[in-house]
Amino acid sequence: MTQPVEAFERAGIFQLAGEAEGRALVFSQPLSFWGGIDAETGDITDHSHPGLGQNVAGKILVMPSGRGSSSSSSVLAEAIRKGTAPAGILLERPDPILAVGAIVAEFLYGIRMPLVVCDIAGIATGDRIAIGSGEDGRAITRVQTERQPLRSPGCSP
Repeated sequence: MTQPVEAFERAGIFQLAGEAEGRALVFSQPLSFWGGIDAETGDITDHSHPGLGQNVAGKILVMPSGRGSSSSSSVLAEAIRKGTAPAGILLERPDPILAVGAIVAEFLYGIRMPLVVCDIAGIATGDRIAIGSGEDGRAITRVQTERQPLRSPGCSP
């Protein structure tokens, strides 16, 4: 049995404006798209990353920042084109490399993937996230959580 749904909202700054909804995929470590994501499938392929084997396609990717190579922008743009990219990305710190990838994909393919800088504390994998714009043009991130209650071993539901 789950506890009632909790919701909270965060204001942020768009690196690329847009709207998206999806389930959160949260990492405490940055992820490089160059060598870390398979643009054909959306699978995380970085053997040093705790998300190895998970898939980012259609999720809201939540992490402190991107990591690494400037080539990450081309991998992100290709994943956006193929439909294997996250639906949106939330970061604690701005990342110009990921921003370039998202901007290029919008320019070349007409596909927009929002990239938001905001406080990511309290967001957990599986939370439902909606990214949109406030009246002032700032990013608004709405998070709905469903937390499982703790149970003693041997207790039935």
